[in-house]
Amino acid sequence: METFGHVRMVIGFILSLSIAHLLKGTAKFIQHPNREKPYWIHLSWVFYIFILLIHFWWWEMPLYSLKKWTFPEYIFVISFITTFFLLCALLYPDDLKDYTGYPDYFYSRRKWFFGVLAFSFVADVVDTLLKGEIYYHHFGIEYPIRNIVHVVLCLLAIRISNRTFHGALVLIFIVYEMSYILRLYLSA
Repeated sequence: METFGHVRMVIGFILSLSIAHLLKGTAKFIQHPNREKPYWIHLSWVFYIFILLIHFWWWEMPLYSLKKWTFPEYIFVISFITTFFLLCALLYPDDLKDYTGYPDYFYSRRKWFFGVLAFSFVADVVDTLLKGEIYYHHFGIEYPIRNIVHVVLCLLAIRISNRTFHGALVLIFIVYEMSYILRLYLSA
């Protein structure tokens, strides 16, 4: 239990930095409304990642059941949460001087963003298996299908630059994630 407390504390630090990065980036639109114009698809991905971060914190609770932690498990879990910080940093760069705005930036960095997001869904399966096969299987068939479909959609998003596709994709991701969270935690 003591080891889990340490792991949870490190996860909390990285998660907090991630959320702070998103909030700070979003607040700039209010602080400096004439500098950069918001782009709805970009802001929708910001909202989606925010939801994922909140869900991640709750999703990691069952790690307390690991009786013995190994260093590889520790490194894996910390690397997993670090992917979310990277997603936040990709959504809000330090500056946009090399771009004409958020639409230009987002589409020029979409390969990185969706590559890291796809990786997070693969890592999520490993993370879930760390908590035990019984835990993994209690999610039923939807869980592996969810992750496979998300990875495939992310790989498509890397190749497709169509704005209608990206607008529909982010809305689908948001609606599905909200539905998934509500079905997982409110029905129990």
